[in-house]
Amino acid sequence: VVAVASAAAAARAEASPEELGKQAYIGCIACHGAAGEGGIGPQLAGQALETIVDKLTRYKAGETIGGQSALMWSQAAQLSENDIDNIAAYIDTL
Repeated sequence: VVAVASAAAAARAEASPEELGKQAYIGCIACHGAAGEGGIGPQLAGQALETIVDKLTRYKAGETIGGQSALMWSQAAQLSENDIDNIAAYIDTL
């Protein structure tokens, strides 16, 4: 068990922000689509990296940005600053 956990930690340490963001984005797919095309939630593909970071940070702080803010507050609350940066880096590749 320790060896598996160590190997997983080493793999995360070597992963790029985009790869880590892709893993974290799995929780976003249901509303924003697998390619960020939107659905229940708005389209993310094509938005600037800085915009994604700003919005996720504001949602994490409990700010109202739009009509679906309440859906995002609990999602963003779970994210660290690194998670937010990584998700934004991944979305920037879409």
